[in-house]
Amino acid sequence: MLNVEAGHARHCDGVSRRSFLKAGALGIGGLSLADVLRAESNTGLGSSRRAIIHIHLDGGPPQMDMIDPKPDSPAEYRGDIKSIRTTIPGLHLSELMPKVAGAAHRFAFLRSLVGADGQHNAFQCQSGFKDSDPAPAGGWPAIGCVVSKLLGKKNSGFAPAFIDLMQGRGLVRNSARPGFLGPSAGPFRPDISSMFKRELEDGMKGELSRLRAGHTTSLRMSEGLTVGRLDDRLGLLKGLDRTRRATDAAGMMGAFDSFTAQAYGILTSGAVAEAMDLSREDPKTVARYILPMQESKLASFTSEGPQAARKLLLARRLIEAGARVVNVSISDFDTHANNFSRMKQLVPIFDHAIAALVEDLSERGMLEEVTVLAWGEFGRTPKVNAKAGRDHWPKVAMGMMAGGGLNVGQVIGATDRYAAQAIERPVHYQDVIATLYHGLGIDPQTTTVSDSNGRPHYLLKHGRPIRELTG
Repeated sequence: MLNVEAGHARHCDGVSRRSFLKAGALGIGGLSLADVLRAESNTGLGSSRRAIIHIHLDGGPPQMDMIDPKPDSPAEYRGDIKSIRTTIPGLHLSELMPKVAGAAHRFAFLRSLVGADGQHNAFQCQSGFKDSDPAPAGGWPAIGCVVSKLLGKKNSGFAPAFIDLMQGRGLVRNSARPGFLGPSAGPFRPDISSMFKRELEDGMKGELSRLRAGHTTSLRMSEGLTVGRLDDRLGLLKGLDRTRRATDAAGMMGAFDSFTAQAYGILTSGAVAEAMDLSREDPKTVARYILPMQESKLASFTSEGPQAARKLLLARRLIEAGARVVNVSISDFDTHANNFSRMKQLVPIFDHAIAALVEDLSERGMLEEVTVLAWGEFGRTPKVNAKAGRDHWPKVAMGMMAGGGLNVGQVIGATDRYAAQAIERPVHYQDVIATLYHGLGIDPQTTTVSDSNGRPHYLLKHGRPIRELTG
């Protein structure tokens, strides 16, 4: 079991290295840390700087209260949230998003997402596929797992290609899973619960308790475990495995070696540890991400406060350290009750954070290389219910994109007067995933990946890059 805590690993020569990794289950019979560090670098494309920051709006964001306001609809639909102008002529956003409105020319707004599964997890947002879609044995893989398999690391550092920092439903339901690619392509999941609190519903707590094994990994060494002792253990492992290596026709020991090497690299290099240590960031930069507000007055026990915005800063730092895909989540958009009071708190936090992220990436010369995507499982009902909440609405959803060389400063699609139906330019979830692949230089219609039996599969069934963004 691993925690995210700052610590120091000390070499036998006395040289200290900053580290977060705890190898609590490291034993002579196997190296458990290596088993969960699943990133490969097997294609020679490691010099590419293209990357993705994937922001999951956990619970299903209400389209009409964010990027598709309907000021002319009846009060029982629009509530008391007004709309405001943006830097794009004719485009209005919710008044809860003033920062994005002031930087709208840097974003593309997807108002007509269709084909939502209606499931309360992030799997479709990670893969483009519904849970119910026909799939090969093992299931479809998340895009980050595919990127890890095809492209590997960006550079010679030790940051895994795919780092999943989702909390809430996305984590509990293992949404960023490798599917038929197998465990070697799975995400690296640091346990960030000590850094960011996301209270779970009782049912979800039980679900996580049953599935906790393998869900998160540690980022610091066990107390008393030095790098010198780790070297000794690795040497012992090699000796014990010598016979198995000689008879390993399937090459499994070679795969084990690659995981072990990466585990050792992360433990000793300090690159991932430094990226996740926000105390190493300029305090002024950290402050830019956080909306000033009183954290004690959360609108729901599952809501996150303004400090959650630091997840986006953490994602930027991990991309700088060499990751290709980083997932984060902001909770909780599942507003079956008290939608308006909850959105008045949560949407400004997200608005402030994503605007700061895009500005930060631009100032660092990273925006053209890094695609930012924010969306959720589905939309919310146009008409509020008896508890002043909005329920699940798979018929239409919303999304926002920035960076990555996309043609931004535009709106894709339109809905009716209630934000209930897409009436212009419907965009499928797979189209968005295809656009992400396109930004990485991967053609999802011609590229295949093989399952454990060697059978090739195309990355998507029917998704196409959004031509308005990529043309």
